[in-house]
Amino acid sequence: MAARCRQRIYALFEYKTEKFFIAKNKKVGLVFRLIQLAVLGYLIGWVFIWKKGYQEREEAIQSSVYTKLKGSAVANTTELGSRVWGAEDYVIPSQGDNVFVIITNYLETPNQRLSFCAESPDIPDGVCSHDHDCTKDESVKAGHGVKMGRCLNDTGTCQIYGWCPVEHSHTPMEPVLRKAENFSVYIRNFIKFPKFDFSKSNVLPSSNHSYLKSCYYDKVHHPFCPIFRVGDIVQWAGHIFQEMAVKGGTIGMGIEWNCDLDKDFSKCTPEYSFTRLDITKGSNISGYNFRFARYYKDKDGKPYRSLFKVYGIRFDIMVNGEAGKFSIVPTVVNIGSGVALMGVGVFFCDMILVYLMKRSSFYRQRKFETITEMPDRRPREKKQKERRDKLDLENQLQLSSPNRSRRKHKHRSPSKHKHSSSEQKHVKDTTARSNRSPDRKAVA
Repeated sequence: MAARCRQRIYALFEYKTEKFFIAKNKKVGLVFRLIQLAVLGYLIGWVFIWKKGYQEREEAIQSSVYTKLKGSAVANTTELGSRVWGAEDYVIPSQGDNVFVIITNYLETPNQRLSFCAESPDIPDGVCSHDHDCTKDESVKAGHGVKMGRCLNDTGTCQIYGWCPVEHSHTPMEPVLRKAENFSVYIRNFIKFPKFDFSKSNVLPSSNHSYLKSCYYDKVHHPFCPIFRVGDIVQWAGHIFQEMAVKGGTIGMGIEWNCDLDKDFSKCTPEYSFTRLDITKGSNISGYNFRFARYYKDKDGKPYRSLFKVYGIRFDIMVNGEAGKFSIVPTVVNIGSGVALMGVGVFFCDMILVYLMKRSSFYRQRKFETITEMPDRRPREKKQKERRDKLDLENQLQLSSPNRSRRKHKHRSPSKHKHSSSEQKHVKDTTARSNRSPDRKAVA
């Protein structure tokens, strides 16, 4: 246990470094090149060409929308007769914004006055059989007034105080304003990208007034005309106006600004899209309607009103967009990411060589090497040269020592003679040892 803990502690102080070797394996080399080509294709094709990764992006678009509707239609009903509807009648609100409604059908309950009357039998909370079912001063849920404490036997409903007669709604079969498909919608959109200080409008600066009064938007022939025909909008959303106008609906108009600011100013143009929003999968509930009233006073000064339940097409204008411009920072970041992805090929091919191939143990031994001690850096030739120099020095000492001792022998004192004898003995012993060494025999 102690040895194992010691090994783990020592492992903390180990250092691993890469070792490169060339494996001449065609299959692995082909896989490696294919991975490199895939990474280059992704970096160049997807990142830089398609996604424009060399640009700095901004999606915080600032937008303002102004709308104006024009057109008139004649509505002829048996109850009210003929009536002309203008933009001030069928457009709500009159000052258009991102959301506006065009009335295509309506039901009118005229001459309503404040009095006592029977609640509509279509209201469940207004149905009764006895007076105690109609609690006084209690409002009718989803009804038209306040209960007065009486149950009217002829209608089977509670007596209420409110605007009478109450509305008797029924489902319309045909749109009253069938000519509304010829109405026109003028949409003016202003956008700005604050990061790049870039602003533009969907109306061309060169557009003259005569052109705007006569054109209708067409993706092919008039792509820069900001005036849209209502019937065309419904058709582009995939529906028929006469069918949709009966109960109404909701149309989403998308204005998309995708601007490449590295190009010319004129290349930044909006793209329009249209879709119906009030239809959901698996649901039969669709349409759009609401109520409003118009109030009047008679000659005696008493108020009365006309109640309208209107069906119409609601338009929601949604503006989105982003802009891009060259910047060195995202360019360097994306290039660095692509270079880092090149390591995927190295890792994958190493796994094949070291673990998946038949000779994986051979490649593993060549790739991984453990070094415990630092080897002697001096080459073997240097050691042999030092050994030969040492032997030559010994030979020179051996050859020069007898002559020098004979010349000075007669001048030396007994002590010096004794010292010289010991020196000669030392040289003889050294020479004898060198002659007995293997290296000396090899040199001889």
